[in-house]
Amino acid sequence: MTRCEKVLFLAVLFCFGFTAQAHAGAITGKANFSGQAPAPEAISMNADPACAAAHASPPLDLSVVVNPDNTLQNVFVYVKSGLEGKTFDLPAEAVTLDQKGCMYYPHVFGIRAGQSLEIVNSDPTLHNVHNLATNSKEFNLGMPIQGMKLKKTFEQPEIMVKFKCDVHPWMHAYIGILEHPFFSVTGDSGTFEIKDLPPGTYTVGAWHEKYGVQEQTVTVGDGETKAVDFNFQGA
Repeated sequence: MTRCEKVLFLAVLFCFGFTAQAHAGAITGKANFSGQAPAPEAISMNADPACAAAHASPPLDLSVVVNPDNTLQNVFVYVKSGLEGKTFDLPAEAVTLDQKGCMYYPHVFGIRAGQSLEIVNSDPTLHNVHNLATNSKEFNLGMPIQGMKLKKTFEQPEIMVKFKCDVHPWMHAYIGILEHPFFSVTGDSGTFEIKDLPPGTYTVGAWHEKYGVQEQTVTVGDGETKAVDFNFQGA
């Protein structure tokens, strides 16, 4: 290939990539909450002095966290269907699940099937990381040393997989495992954004550990951003 041919080839690749990116769509929205939220529950960690010493005051359980604007944290929002037959590159970087202050961080998160999960023990005490996967291999491993790291992968998609610590029963986290990168988790703004979607019609799911799963159908056109809100009801 001559130098001119190489330049032309690279220019075509650049234009193709730019066009594909320019035509990608997005889904944005909020997880709204109405009704009575349960009172935040303080976690007693007195059973393990190392855990108790990590906090100036007892930390709050993260199962239900409602923001001041009545939006809900820790909602896992993902494309459930509409991507059949499409494949997406697997990220080289690992996703991290940290055990810190005898809590799992993040509390809710997503990962790709086949992507590496790095599990870290940041505490000076024994933890036991135990996943309850159905579609992939369950593991139950002790992590007795501060700074210890393990790497695992989940080969099959699953919504959701619970993690727990058999040493500290208050510790739990949830992971959504998907074959594609189109997922998001609501935080302290209660919002989510799923970017770079090909044009199409999708079923979008929103999962919460206490308030269950909701679904909506959304059609996204070339370069279009669609707004979709989910409404969760308390007591």
